[in-house]
Amino acid sequence: MQIFLHEAGGTAMLILLGAGVVANNILPRTKGFGGGWLMVNFGWGLAVFAGVFAAYDTGAHINPAVTVGLWANGSDLRPATDTLAAIPATFGNVLIYLIAQLVGAFVGAVLAWIAYKKHFDEEAPAATKLGVFSTGPEVRSYGLNFATEVIATFVLVFIVILFGQTPSGLGPLAVALLVVGIGASLGGPTGYAINPARDLGPRLAHAVLPIPGKGSSDWAYSWVPIAGPLVGGVLAGLLAQIYV
Repeated sequence: MQIFLHEAGGTAMLILLGAGVVANNILPRTKGFGGGWLMVNFGWGLAVFAGVFAAYDTGAHINPAVTVGLWANGSDLRPATDTLAAIPATFGNVLIYLIAQLVGAFVGAVLAWIAYKKHFDEEAPAATKLGVFSTGPEVRSYGLNFATEVIATFVLVFIVILFGQTPSGLGPLAVALLVVGIGASLGGPTGYAINPARDLGPRLAHAVLPIPGKGSSDWAYSWVPIAGPLVGGVLAGLLAQIYV
């Protein structure tokens, strides 16, 4: 239960703030309308910063790609500390992490919708409203979109594993800056999901919430931000075994 609560809470915080910065940037009549891509990058980075602190007790994965990457790497899901026991990477523990992350992502998306409900009620393109919840490609090419997500998530998980091997006082700030860098460098083609829960949970919320003029949830694309990050995470975990 503690694993579930912390991972769900951290992921909910991540999505609340991450979807929130997108909503502030693209929905009509917001204070931050038109703030631009770097505003979104930094907003997501700070969302990760907050989410990592909220899920500290579980190792702050808040991302299934990180969980399966550590599993593939043979690492504990949370290393032992002076005050906390290690969480071994058993199938049962991995499953709890994944379910918690998906639930948390759904809850975070619903909270972001509540915060911006009046703006969702305004007239706007359906794609704009969907863009608050889930990612989508600028140029649709499923194979290349998949490759982009694999590459970007590989960078995330590989460097996160290296962070664990490198003494540093930066902590969550290092991960936040890494996410900002990935968004600025590799986020252009697909919107950089790099996190299956980050896309699937909010996409499910978009599908069930009563949003006027919301249109389709684009399920035809939904497999890309799920499969791509999972493959990238596993590859990063396996390569890190050799590299570290």
